[in-house]
Amino acid sequence: MRISQQGCILQSGDVRGYSKDAELLLGGIFAIHMDVEYPEVKYQDLPETIRCRRFHIRYYRFHLAMIFAIKEINKSPHILPNVSIGFIIYDSCYNEVRSLLGLMWLLSGRQETVPNYNCYKQAMPEAIAGDTPSKSSMPIARILGLYRYPQVRHWKTSTLLSDKTQFPSFLRTISNGNFEVTALARLVAYFNWTWVGVIISDNDLGREGSQLFIKEIEKYGGCVAFLEILPVHNSQEEVFRILEVVNKSTATAIVVYTTMENLIPLMEEASSRNLTDKIWLGSARWSIESDFPRKDILKTFNGSLGVAHRRGQIPGLKEFLQSIHPSTSPEDVFIKMFWETAFGCKWLDDKTRGNASKNGIPLCTGDERVDSIDNSVYDVYNFRYTYKVSNAVYALAHALNDMYLCVPGQGPFKNGSCANIHNYQPWQLLHYVKKVHFKNTAGEEIFFDENGDVPLSVDILNWQLYPNGSSRYVQVGTYDSRSPKGKDLIVDEGRIQWNGRHSQAPASVCSARCPTGHRAATRKGHPICCFDCIPCSEGEILSPTEINQCIKCPDDQWPNSIRDQCIAKVIEYLSYEEFLGGCLAAISILFSILTACIFGLFLKNCNTPIVKANNRELSYLLLVSLMLCFLCSLLFIGHPLKITCMLRQVIFGIIFSICLSSILAKTITVVMAFSATKPNSKVRMLVEFKLPVYIVLACSLVQVVLCISWIADSSPFPEFNMAAEIGKIVLECNEGSTIFFSCVLGYMGFLACVSLLVAFLARNLPDSFNEAKFITFSMLVFASVWVTFIPAYLSTRGKYMVAVEVFAILSSSSGLLICIFFPKCYIILLKPEMNTRKYITGKNKKTLK
Repeated sequence: MRISQQGCILQSGDVRGYSKDAELLLGGIFAIHMDVEYPEVKYQDLPETIRCRRFHIRYYRFHLAMIFAIKEINKSPHILPNVSIGFIIYDSCYNEVRSLLGLMWLLSGRQETVPNYNCYKQAMPEAIAGDTPSKSSMPIARILGLYRYPQVRHWKTSTLLSDKTQFPSFLRTISNGNFEVTALARLVAYFNWTWVGVIISDNDLGREGSQLFIKEIEKYGGCVAFLEILPVHNSQEEVFRILEVVNKSTATAIVVYTTMENLIPLMEEASSRNLTDKIWLGSARWSIESDFPRKDILKTFNGSLGVAHRRGQIPGLKEFLQSIHPSTSPEDVFIKMFWETAFGCKWLDDKTRGNASKNGIPLCTGDERVDSIDNSVYDVYNFRYTYKVSNAVYALAHALNDMYLCVPGQGPFKNGSCANIHNYQPWQLLHYVKKVHFKNTAGEEIFFDENGDVPLSVDILNWQLYPNGSSRYVQVGTYDSRSPKGKDLIVDEGRIQWNGRHSQAPASVCSARCPTGHRAATRKGHPICCFDCIPCSEGEILSPTEINQCIKCPDDQWPNSIRDQCIAKVIEYLSYEEFLGGCLAAISILFSILTACIFGLFLKNCNTPIVKANNRELSYLLLVSLMLCFLCSLLFIGHPLKITCMLRQVIFGIIFSICLSSILAKTITVVMAFSATKPNSKVRMLVEFKLPVYIVLACSLVQVVLCISWIADSSPFPEFNMAAEIGKIVLECNEGSTIFFSCVLGYMGFLACVSLLVAFLARNLPDSFNEAKFITFSMLVFASVWVTFIPAYLSTRGKYMVAVEVFAILSSSSGLLICIFFPKCYIILLKPEMNTRKYITGKNKKTLK
């Protein structure tokens, strides 16, 4: 091994750095250049140093942010009073080798890179801020972790760095890299994108991110349409194949979880194919980048969404960034590079004199104004990662301040001891860094969790392309993991500009959402997001939590017209207020009045032959019974109560039995009257014995016994019938015992049949004394009504069942009234000459002859 003349120094290559001495030093490693050029190794002479390329103005702000933060800390009377802080900042050029070289420089002393040895103790920084890429941070963190040397990073990092067993001294002022996947999944769920494509890098970052993303969107009911892996090394064939998959897929939303280096070849080809009908969703690793080599990529990204870590406020930084000048910071080795890149000029020296004039590049004069630089190139308003750099520096300063203010006996170490601010071990400062908790200059609380991370807080950005070709990303929402569930994601859709083919948020689904009242039935062999729609069964609605399940409404509820919720069923019964109930009640009252009028007419003409014929008292009883029959139908109309349910069938059965018994008695009276006129007839004794009266009493008594038994054993009661009609609750009377109900109706049918038979046999007796023909016809009407009543009653439900019974009562009663009494009323009112004893006697004589 070749060793320089100073025994403690290993020979190093070229080091690009900027430092300022003070009592305490903070180290910084930032990727100010974006790329490196590897020299050719010949092993014939000393190898050249890896050369840096592509100066990055945005990353240069990290360097300036650290310098500004240290200046502000040194001015503050509250942080390390009377103690000055300096810095040592190194450019890693986005390369692992340069990062490790810079680390050795920081730890060993300037350009002398000796592992685990420091020749210049005053050059040893207290802690390290950086590096930018994860590929560099990991090896740095492993080395610093050996000595528990604090490292605070500001940039997007791998989740692996949260493992404190491997990286015990690593912390970061930015959330765990996988946390932003949670924000992306929430954003996808917000727009109901259940069919999403995923493109990842072929590295730990992509694989870890995709696994977590898939898990998250499945939790929200989403599916992955495809998962494509971009190779780390550019492969044109793979890019073509992946874009073919993207183009053919029905998924509109595409999540791209890759590094910037992997993304550019893919998007260049997508732009060439004019693939602008997709919505790209980017992670924070590329969503705020705008330095794409081809500007037509921006057209492809137009309308896409991304997440970026929350923008922060750093008071005074804007003015500081605009005040920098090579003349005021001659020690800053990067400021002239910034000047040349920002203004497109060259500083005059021996190397550039000839090239600048030859290539037509203007010379830098120093009169250029920093505040004239376009904001898209040198942004002095939006601080995201720059803000994280400032927080990292302040976190280290506050940790040093806590150490500085430690009171002996109350310290955190053994026996309450404190660490000397000028002489301490790295692990002692690490203790304070982990415990730090403060408010920064913007008023935000800064602290680390047990993994050395800070809570996730990101902005939702929208890429917007303007007609003049310029583009910018616009904040359209936020996601804050510290907020309550449901309020963590806020999106202002009015600010979102979708690409030219979409005027509003496009759909990205495998199957369109089922219409209301339909459930999703998964297609066999397909993901759950691909389904067919099947209508829910009667009485069911779609579950509010499961799209593939219908739930039955409670018994007292029913789906509304669109089947999205259960509503209370309508309680239905035959009421007076509705047309049907009102008409039946009116007919009932009308016929009862008509019957009362006929009864009055008969009382007025009680001594006339037509009234006295066939037993005047039975006619009166029949008219009163018919009048009550009409009125008892009112018990069937209106709100069913316990008393009305118990009485209506009983009263109806008893009164109708009296009617039928009276008709039977009248028919038998006709037969007996003609039989009594025959010589030596024994029937006269039965007439004098008043047999018809006993017939009425006996026949009616049977029905009374049946009804009393019915009430005593199982009386009718009101109930809510949930199943009678769809979507309705029928308030009806439960008859209690079907057997007794059938017996009551059957007994009336028996009386009607007997009356019909007797009347039919007596139909040919002389007309003047004979009602048999009218009774026969009335009983035929009665029988027809009640025979048709049975199937009609059994085939109807709800209030119409009651209406059928009321109609049967009114029809049969009116049939009896009309057939038996209207002919008599006709004679009494219109043919009074026929209602005389002389007319009846004369006619009878003719008949007997």
